[in-house]
Amino acid sequence: MHAITAAANDPNVDIDKMERLLSMHERMHARANEQKFNAAMTKAQAAMGPISADAVNPQTRSTYASYAQLNRALRPIYTKNGFALSFDTATSDQAGHVRILCYVSHAAGHMRTYKCDMPADGKGAKGGDVMTKTHASGSAMTYGQRYLLKLIFNVAIGENDDDGNGAGPGPNDPRQVSDADRLADSLFDRLQGTKTDGEAAALWAEGCIALADTKRRDLYTEFKDAVIAHRRKLKAGGRPS
Repeated sequence: MHAITAAANDPNVDIDKMERLLSMHERMHARANEQKFNAAMTKAQAAMGPISADAVNPQTRSTYASYAQLNRALRPIYTKNGFALSFDTATSDQAGHVRILCYVSHAAGHMRTYKCDMPADGKGAKGGDVMTKTHASGSAMTYGQRYLLKLIFNVAIGENDDDGNGAGPGPNDPRQVSDADRLADSLFDRLQGTKTDGEAAALWAEGCIALADTKRRDLYTEFKDAVIAHRRKLKAGGRPS
């Protein structure tokens, strides 16, 4: 800055030299901000321990951490360390997918973008429609937000958080998560976040239609039972689980 100030006060300094000095200053400033970003990320991750699962995949009868659970545990830590998260979507290079973006900005000025592509074509394993495009997109965004939040901060969820379906199952693997299962998981995640009986009732009205379209009575029944139990707690004035 001293050199730039001196150059700016010298009428004999040409514009090209001035621009080179400013460009060098911007690069140094950006590098310093990135170093602050990395230092804050290290500090934030050091304060983040394993997070317990709070939701159940009704199909595999396994547990995982919902987005609401991750948010409750991580937001106070990453905001304390100067981070802010913002999600967006973009066109994916893969057909039938939606790209989920997460912009992680730091108070020092540096920002880093993370992304993942999630299936959103509404098709089942056999190629049939199991949910509407709207529901498929919503499910993909819920999954994308949850997985990005875990990946950004390198968070451990108990012993396993792949929703009980194994890591990277092939197309013929019986553990592969179907679109109907993703829809159900999305609904269970959203149910955890409802704070009033009216919100839970509205979600049930939406979910029962969506799950009925999948022809999966087991998921329909599991979600119905979960909504009934959740609404009872809300009406009793208890803390939603």
